[in-house]
Amino acid sequence: MSLLEQIHSPSDLRRFNDRELQLLADEIREFMIGAVSKVGGHLAPSLGVVELTLALHSVLNSPEDKIIWDVGHQCYAHKIITGRAAEFHTVRQYGGLSGFPNKHESEHDIVGTGHSSTSISYGVGIQEAIRLAAAQAELAGIDATLAGGSEPGSEEAGEEKTGGHVACVIGDGALTGGIAYEAMNQAGHLKTPLIVILNDNEMSIKPNVGAISQYLHKLRLDPTLFKLREEFEHGIEKIPGIRGASRSIKESMKAFLVPGMLFEELGFAYIGIIDGHDIKALRKSIRAAMEIERPVLIHIKTTKGKGYEPAEARPDTFHGIAPFTVSTGKAIKRPGPITYTEAFGQGLARMAESDDRIVAITAAMSSGTGLYHFERKFPDRFFDVGIAEEHAVAFAAGLAIGGFKPVVAIYSTFLQRAFDMLVQDVAMQELPVVFALDRAGLVGDDGPSHHGVFDLGYLSLVPGLIVMAPRDEAELQNMVYTALQLGKPAAIRYPRAAGGGVSLPEDFEALPVGKAEVIDRGEGALLLGIGSGVGICRRAARLLVEQHGLRPTVVNARFLKPIDEGLIRELASQHELVVTVEESTARGGFGAAVQGLFAEEASVSVKSFAIPDYFVPHGNRNKLLRDIGLNPEAVSAYVGERLLKKKIVPAERKKVSGEDN
Repeated sequence: MSLLEQIHSPSDLRRFNDRELQLLADEIREFMIGAVSKVGGHLAPSLGVVELTLALHSVLNSPEDKIIWDVGHQCYAHKIITGRAAEFHTVRQYGGLSGFPNKHESEHDIVGTGHSSTSISYGVGIQEAIRLAAAQAELAGIDATLAGGSEPGSEEAGEEKTGGHVACVIGDGALTGGIAYEAMNQAGHLKTPLIVILNDNEMSIKPNVGAISQYLHKLRLDPTLFKLREEFEHGIEKIPGIRGASRSIKESMKAFLVPGMLFEELGFAYIGIIDGHDIKALRKSIRAAMEIERPVLIHIKTTKGKGYEPAEARPDTFHGIAPFTVSTGKAIKRPGPITYTEAFGQGLARMAESDDRIVAITAAMSSGTGLYHFERKFPDRFFDVGIAEEHAVAFAAGLAIGGFKPVVAIYSTFLQRAFDMLVQDVAMQELPVVFALDRAGLVGDDGPSHHGVFDLGYLSLVPGLIVMAPRDEAELQNMVYTALQLGKPAAIRYPRAAGGGVSLPEDFEALPVGKAEVIDRGEGALLLGIGSGVGICRRAARLLVEQHGLRPTVVNARFLKPIDEGLIRELASQHELVVTVEESTARGGFGAAVQGLFAEEASVSVKSFAIPDYFVPHGNRNKLLRDIGLNPEAVSAYVGERLLKKKIVPAERKKVSGEDN
């Protein structure tokens, strides 16, 4: 029996010594690589923290002790040793395990993470809750004693004492996000007994950027720093005039002589740098941190993709990889049309060739947003700000004030983090910033934390913001071109999907703002689609023709703001039924905007097909769309039933079927 087969819960790890745990790490890597090669997933981040995972779970007592994984894409080993090994082949699959921690999946998943830089905030809150609960329990015990009850601490005095350690695992990439420092600032102020493990692999998805990254790089380059620090701590008291001096003088001298004081100045005890693949050293450091009555940061150095040569060589590729061949590391690719992401990246780079005022900004997502085309051609006009969406938007505002045309390429779900900056710093100032929202709609395997389903709702709230969504990859390029000509803020949202295989424009075309496009003219039903909803409408229309002989009118809305009110009102008056289709939430989206046009007109009925009001799980995108009734079959079934019930059928069909007898 293998070591892995003997693991059913984290407590089983305590039977193993350091050497056996190291052997177990090798088994877990082999198991993980085999499973992910078939279904895809976040392989490189998880390979890099196998030893850390085993060290944490063999020293701490989960779930009484809480382990919080920042972002959570490095949690595969954690899932495997917390009773989910038998199901691991289903990770990120429809109906299977989530690719991120999920509190509904296991008691060992403390929070359902997915976005970056939040783990320390969670940790501080949990530890302060433990402290408050303990204080309240003690007070309740004292009150019971004064009332003639049991002694404090006895079982009759109330609930058992709440306790436990909290460990937050955060990557150096996540430290480019400001919320991490906000949390550290409070933890240091409160002296919260929290363990923060800085998993330093010099990567987020791609190599990290910024001054913080350079600071950590300096620490990594000199392995003598920690030894020097220890020697300095012991020797400082021997310096004449320092013994008995104030703490501030000592700390000032330490800061001058020993790099690595940033975390100390934030109130954290600093332990590091530790080899993140040395289980013995990791366990020793974690045990030491558990004894310290204030926040502790353990700085470990790991290799992203550890143990699998292709992932070590190309950690950005294997950050999130499709199914691949284990022997070669090559992804198993299916031929198909260009993706929306590629169309955006290629188009923007072409536009920048003739306009040197165009600049591109991303938040650690140059590959994921397609901006690597721009980055290669125009490195001086490309800015990766790290995982700092709020800064990205305000930074773009500054560039716009300076006369440039910033394009902020960001995932829909991540722009949520910068909503205030979008309103206050861009829209309110009427600045010409273009927002390119990739991954709009359901993203599939990554699940609810990454579905971009709220953007139309929150973007529609912003005065003066032009909001559009293309029906195909060619229209996307024309929308980007249009947005760059407007001289005002604009947002374009598009899905994580292959395009329709249409030809891309040789010469870009500026679209008339606020004007929709009639694709097919018919009768009976008016199908209004926006973005990917247009494709659903067109396929639904074909089904209606094939199955019922019905030919509806199909419209590509193009714009949510300003909406083409004139055309929609005109067409609605000519049809019995109005249907809207969008891959966005029903609340506040395109359908809601159309319904608002006819709020006081009872004669016009509007049916909206959209994302329902709950968090859609992970899985194959087409299966998810089917489950929520956002597919051509659902639309055609609804329209067919309603129109046939009203006997609204074309004249040709009436003659053939004899329905007018």
